[in-house]
Amino acid sequence: MRIGSGAGFGADRLEPALRLIEQGRLDWIGFECLAERTLAQAQTARAADPTKGYNRYLEARLRACLPAMAKNGTRLITNMGAANPAAAARAAATLSGAGGPAIAYVEGDDVRHLIAADTRLADTGGTVADVGKPVISANAYLGIEQILPAIDSGAAIVITGRVADPSLFLAPLAHKFGWALDDWARLGGGTLVGHLLECAAQVTGGYFADPGYKDVPGVEDVGFPLAEVDADATAIITKLDSDGGLVDARTVKEQVLYEVHDPARYLTPDVTADFSGVALREDGRNRIGLSGASGKARPDTLKVTVAFDGGLIAEAGISYAGPGAADRGRLAADILRHRLRDIPELRIDMIGVAALHASAESVRRNAPSGSADVRVHVTARTEDRDIADRVLWEVEALYTCGPAGGGGVRGEVRRSFTTHDAYIPRDAISIRTEVIRP
Repeated sequence: MRIGSGAGFGADRLEPALRLIEQGRLDWIGFECLAERTLAQAQTARAADPTKGYNRYLEARLRACLPAMAKNGTRLITNMGAANPAAAARAAATLSGAGGPAIAYVEGDDVRHLIAADTRLADTGGTVADVGKPVISANAYLGIEQILPAIDSGAAIVITGRVADPSLFLAPLAHKFGWALDDWARLGGGTLVGHLLECAAQVTGGYFADPGYKDVPGVEDVGFPLAEVDADATAIITKLDSDGGLVDARTVKEQVLYEVHDPARYLTPDVTADFSGVALREDGRNRIGLSGASGKARPDTLKVTVAFDGGLIAEAGISYAGPGAADRGRLAADILRHRLRDIPELRIDMIGVAALHASAESVRRNAPSGSADVRVHVTARTEDRDIADRVLWEVEALYTCGPAGGGGVRGEVRRSFTTHDAYIPRDAISIRTEVIRP
């Protein structure tokens, strides 16, 4: 079976996915487009408009990909349904028109009704009530058991909300090869394939690239990966020869370990995957063979991401350039700290001098004063819109209130979210699968 990656996050590029469908002889392509914050934003959008709450690029992606999918017999699976898989499926059906492909969607990951004030949060040890903020969303990570009925329907497009990222790719594999839901060894091997595909260009050299240390040819047109998978869950990870990027042992090793706390016990809804025995082999240019992945019984519970209203984030910046830029930036920062001293959650960074490492005092103390340009970046968290607006006002006032030479002020106020993890019993969820036949 040949399965490709069409996206590694919600706003990933379209062209590499389209090239894979056109040239990759794919059976399936998976678009992984959800993150914790993305889903909370989608829930907010759905609350404002019940026809929204799915990925904003869904229609653009389908409009580009549907003709090539029909021509090449490629099926598509995606979590672009986000907070509203039903609305996403209806939008897809409208786009494809009469006689278009069947579209199946899966609902049931939204478990807000199961989250109570006394629900225990796994990452803090406290409860939902202890957070002291309104719950915006609570979504369980579903697995292949919940996805397979949609695939079994024969639909050419399968749309989900929150599912575990590797499960998007594992479900078509399990369907194709008839893997049982307790075939832990093969499910572990298929999960490895899904994990390597889920982040798209991270395994083909994109996120891997580091000039002078890890050079990547043609990274400006980096391609997305595809996997050639056998019934025993061994596989080859590769890419189109015509695409930029590379697939080698280094790119694959980095992705095998990406976001995996314990390679011998990687918890998913489908299997407790074991990557500790994985072996890689060169199988030609841009071709890495995989074997040795295994697994044990899946966890008894499902992980839930609970998103809370994090208040307003006010963010603004002003730039200084030329001789003394860093010193003028420091003065601007001092002025703002004084003027905004009543705001408890305030952070001021010097981008170009100390920003990403601003929490390291040695970096802050030893930052050079001769920087050619610097941007003073101010962020505040508050529940009060007037306070948020005042942050933007104070930054803009630096134009004339000094120091000299400030320019390029930009600012915005936006809603923010915080997330925590919880766990629920598997049998607490109720799954609904529908098929739309235009």
